[in-house]
Amino acid sequence: METLNRLTAQATADIQACVDSNDLEQLRVQYLGKKGLITELMKQLGTVPPEQRPQLGALINEAKEIVQGLLQDRKILLSENLLIEQLRREQVDVSLPGRQVARGGLHPITQTLQRIQNFFHQLGFSTVEGPEVEDDYHNFEALNIPAHHPARAMHDTFYMKDAQGCYDAQGCYFDAKRLLRTHTSPVQIRTMKKGQPPFRMICPGRVYRCDSDITHTPMFHQVEGLWVDKNISFADLKGILAAFLRFFFEKELEVRFRPSYFPFTEPSAEVDVQCVACEGRGCRICSHTGWLEVLGCGMVHPKVFEHTGVDATYTGLAFGLGVERFTMLRYGVSDLRHFFENDLKFLSQF
Repeated sequence: METLNRLTAQATADIQACVDSNDLEQLRVQYLGKKGLITELMKQLGTVPPEQRPQLGALINEAKEIVQGLLQDRKILLSENLLIEQLRREQVDVSLPGRQVARGGLHPITQTLQRIQNFFHQLGFSTVEGPEVEDDYHNFEALNIPAHHPARAMHDTFYMKDAQGCYDAQGCYFDAKRLLRTHTSPVQIRTMKKGQPPFRMICPGRVYRCDSDITHTPMFHQVEGLWVDKNISFADLKGILAAFLRFFFEKELEVRFRPSYFPFTEPSAEVDVQCVACEGRGCRICSHTGWLEVLGCGMVHPKVFEHTGVDATYTGLAFGLGVERFTMLRYGVSDLRHFFENDLKFLSQF
């Protein structure tokens, strides 16, 4: 009897001191399991005289019920405490603003491309795209740049290994050496060979040249434009480009045309715009000249029309610009490589 009282008191103390559900389960096994202390007392009833068994059995059952009740009460209390602690940790201040999902944005190069296309679409120019892997004929020869022409050295071309010849639609043999296009002009050649004038198009896309520094990358974007029709003149070319530069930079900037040379246009010109940073006063960006060179242009060379089968009664204007160059000027970026490093801190500014 004394042993039972002492065991019940010990179990009560242990259970009330327990603060963990796993420890509580161990206490249940210790006192009420198959080999528990109270269970062992029940097994020992057989050694007690028969006349004492009913009374002692009732006392052991009472002790067992007391311990079971204490275990159940403690389990409920620990569960409630656990829930309260979880609610405390996970409580939400409903007065705070909600968590917003971060929204992505267009790459600055894409924004510039869209801005350029929007302007020329308003003038009736369509957008035409073509393959980035080209052959020597469409990339050079059809643009009046034959194999011996010194202009080939200006392009620093990525050539591929296959160099088999082919015959064009007129049965003429030409070198079909594969290469990554150095400009988007081959798209114009392909379009003129397939269709009939008039043509009014811009050709945006990626181009490739062996060059890499803070203002050049081996891959960059170009937009080239072509307008072929009756009575197209250099005055049309000047008017379109001057209007485009005002639209793009959103400023009334002076524009000048300097005589230049391109194999596929004659006459040809480089187009300079008044420095967008200093507005002509002279600064580091414009090398203190007040002018920035932004694109090249000219009237389509007759040799190009011969290669594409366009009648000599037509004339045409052409121009080409580097998209990264315009993006750098518009947003004040000094290093071209930032556009391709995928730094979200940089890109999120746009």
